[in-house]
Amino acid sequence: MIIPFAPRTLPVTTALVAALGGAIVAWHYHQLGLTLTHYDARGHLVVARRIIDSITPGWQQVGAVWLPLPHLLNAIPVQIDLFYRTGASGVAISIAAFAIAAGAISWIVLSLTGSATAAAAGAAVFALNPNVLYLQSTPMTEPLLLATTTVAVAMSIEWCRTDPKVCATAVSGVLAGANERTAAADEPGAGLDEAGAGLRVPGLQTCHVGWAFALACLTRYEAWPVTASALMAAAWTRWRRGQPLSSAACDVAAIALYPAIAVAGFTIFSRVVIGEWFVGGGFFVPENKALDSPLVAAAEIGWGARMLSGGPLVWAGAGGGALALGFGLLIRRRADALLALSLLAMAALPWAAFVKGHPFRIRYMVPLMAFEAVGAGMAAGLPPDRRVRAACAIAVLAIAGCELRPLDASAPMAVEAQWDRPNAPVRERVTACLGGRAPGEKIMASMGSLGHYMQEASRSGLA
Repeated sequence: MIIPFAPRTLPVTTALVAALGGAIVAWHYHQLGLTLTHYDARGHLVVARRIIDSITPGWQQVGAVWLPLPHLLNAIPVQIDLFYRTGASGVAISIAAFAIAAGAISWIVLSLTGSATAAAAGAAVFALNPNVLYLQSTPMTEPLLLATTTVAVAMSIEWCRTDPKVCATAVSGVLAGANERTAAADEPGAGLDEAGAGLRVPGLQTCHVGWAFALACLTRYEAWPVTASALMAAAWTRWRRGQPLSSAACDVAAIALYPAIAVAGFTIFSRVVIGEWFVGGGFFVPENKALDSPLVAAAEIGWGARMLSGGPLVWAGAGGGALALGFGLLIRRRADALLALSLLAMAALPWAAFVKGHPFRIRYMVPLMAFEAVGAGMAAGLPPDRRVRAACAIAVLAIAGCELRPLDASAPMAVEAQWDRPNAPVRERVTACLGGRAPGEKIMASMGSLGHYMQEASRSGLA
């Protein structure tokens, strides 16, 4: 029997449900006045707005510290004053990205385990996390990072299952029919028992996977190590499944060309705009206790992950990740399980930053919730017995229900976002002093230190 209707549509259904829930949560935080409390949320709006509306508008205003994709997506909508002052257009992008990420997580788990219940459980672990939900209620860039990376990894898993002879062309519908299942959605290990089993994507081509990684690499720096890890895992997978290593490397290189061009283009842009190939410092005071201490930095990341979701879910995610590692290395037909581990590479950037002394920010660990969700889903979906899988999925959902409070305004991310809130009344006094100026009169300010204030002042008529 071909993949049943429900499992094939599960990622789309998950995304639609997540979009509805995300919109409700975003309205909730808007009512609480927390949409723009994080200074970076306001800063992203300013960068997007100034591409067109600034003293010197143009391509050079895209920025060279933050990656450009989030600002390019919002550049036109944010020209509307209402969207700029409220952040509504940026929030809409975040909600859409959150929904896509939730759907992609269920897609990954379903592809690797063949279990719809495990896929739903994994998506729930992600979508119910209050820290993820808070960020998708703001114009921050982490939701877009999560969407682009999870989709790219999911597409890579499906790409690895294509015939090497047609990897650069559309996947034939005949191939999808050739990988029939012998039972319903939750047949034991169906997604892993055959190299070609899974969710077939008609028309998936090498260029599509390459573009997905390129977009991720233009969103946030965390995507760079994810891309490198995923491409290495893809080469391993195709080699383990019988493709000659040189041929597998060439096929993966065809994907790697897209993100490589994206990264190279950005570094050249950075050099032209600010005179540096890459800005790796100078914008923070090295005060982290993990300075020059890799082990302390790793411990900080682990502590942050536990604070974001609770110890039991971290262990569930780690357990599923360990299973994926073992299966990917030891079982030829399950080599693609290694691709799921590439999401863990998002920890590389905060780890390196903390070692350099960058102040601890729990926000940097929020992207790891995607790996945790995939790992928890795999822990629930890999046992061979159907009843055991169902019990594991129920256990994961029960743990999520106990550990996660979706509307928790005291969640670590929501609390961290309000660190700057006590300074707002002081800045209002500054804004009052600037009032009464003639229309069109210019006020010079530093984007490096006052970008967030520029957006804040727009609510008083300054733009």
